[in-house]
Amino acid sequence: MTKQRNETTSPRAASAAGKVLSNPKSSAAAKTAAASALTQARNKGK
Repeated sequence: MTKQRNETTSPRAASAAGKVLSNPKSSAAAKTAAASALTQARNKGK
């Protein structure tokens, strides 16, 4: 049985990840890491 991790990305890190993804000069590895961070970011309620 695997444990579920309840780790979330901080808002500051999520913002930085968004900037990496929007930068066309970012490397594929950087974009992959940024996307991974954003998938762990806590969603804001609407």
